[in-house]
Amino acid sequence: MRLIAIEEHILPAIVRDAWNAAPPPHDPVSAFADVGENGQRLADLGDGRIALMDEQGVDVQVLSLTTPGLHNLGPSESVDVAQRVNDLIAETCARHPDRFQGFAAIPTPSADAAPIELERAVRDLGLKGALLCGRTRERHLDHPALRPLLAKAAELRVPLFIHPQTPLAAVRHANYSGISEKADLALAAFGLGWHYEAGLQWVRLAAAGVFDELPDLQIILGHWGEVVLFYLERTSAVFERALELTRSLSDYARNNLYVTGSGMWSQAYLQRCLEIVGPERLLFSTDFPYQYKPGGAPRRFLDEASLDNAEREALAHGNWDRLTAAIG
Repeated sequence: MRLIAIEEHILPAIVRDAWNAAPPPHDPVSAFADVGENGQRLADLGDGRIALMDEQGVDVQVLSLTTPGLHNLGPSESVDVAQRVNDLIAETCARHPDRFQGFAAIPTPSADAAPIELERAVRDLGLKGALLCGRTRERHLDHPALRPLLAKAAELRVPLFIHPQTPLAAVRHANYSGISEKADLALAAFGLGWHYEAGLQWVRLAAAGVFDELPDLQIILGHWGEVVLFYLERTSAVFERALELTRSLSDYARNNLYVTGSGMWSQAYLQRCLEIVGPERLLFSTDFPYQYKPGGAPRRFLDEASLDNAEREALAHGNWDRLTAAIG
């Protein structure tokens, strides 16, 4: 069965250089998460990556720039780097069309350029949507300046993947400090803070009425819905009392959200997400290279899942094929 993994990361040298040249604050996680073997795998867009895909049983990777993307660069720098990254992803897909697809990197610091680059990446380069890392410094995705970007995604019928990003320094200090330097950063990032950050962006889009304004907009959340999905009943009930929205949060989840596991091989989480969003809104991913381990876990997880044949095929590739077939 064809297996398409949609959260598979890259980190070109041009982005590392741009991060280093950008004004602070810098994301503190990349200094240890994107070095060594991970760094080599993030940079490899050829035979080494394909060999690991084969070992894992993955037929296609959807390539995307790793966190924090271009969100913390200056406006002009973000535009230049986005164009170069997207050209690189498109060139990689052209060299290996049966093995790679791509998500665009978006210059969100330049609100005017962001929808233009998304359209170029989709229409001219053939990319399948975009991966965003939540906030652009202090600005959330529901900020009015970013509405044209969201509208362009809805117009093009391409999904936007909201990926985690490390919380702002002030948030880390207020909520995730005081244990130890190592524990504080782990808690603020991959331990918990990352996931609240990403999940909150989707909740804010719903609360701000974005899905009412743009009913065709499709968002993808990783890590089985970035925590917030599992508290949906409570959050939805509060929304219904406090906000004047046309639909419930549960309805938005079943109409404007796709969910993927990001290499978290949990059958329990899979079953819960099946109940919340339905089998037609689940996508497959391995979070390469961060969750990579030898032994073929991705294919084994799919084979062992309590799914019927139609649901298994939908998770493996069918839902992604259907989602991206509408691009235009």
